[in-house]
Amino acid sequence: MQFMSALTPRVSKLPAVTVPDVGDKAPPGQLSGLVTDLLGLLAWAGTAAGVAGVLITGTMMAVSMKRGESSEHLSRLGLVLCGCILVATAGPLVTFFFGSGGDGE
Repeated sequence: MQFMSALTPRVSKLPAVTVPDVGDKAPPGQLSGLVTDLLGLLAWAGTAAGVAGVLITGTMMAVSMKRGESSEHLSRLGLVLCGCILVATAGPLVTFFFGSGGDGE
């Protein structure tokens, strides 16, 4: 407790710092267009990877069944499908958690 009481007068003499309000809009210029293009490319790549993952896992399941081998491809398919769901809902999840709160601005 002595430490806190000794620190309080020193802290009260520090200058106040204001945090600037940056708002929720992108800065003007070409940066917002580049970010939008990059996010679109990442969304496309995530969707393509999800489709490829489902196709590869399905092929591996079919080959294993044909050979009579038992393997745990169903758990792998579950992970691929969870990844697909995450990629598909990334935008709405971010909007839900970090959006403007529905105030229409």
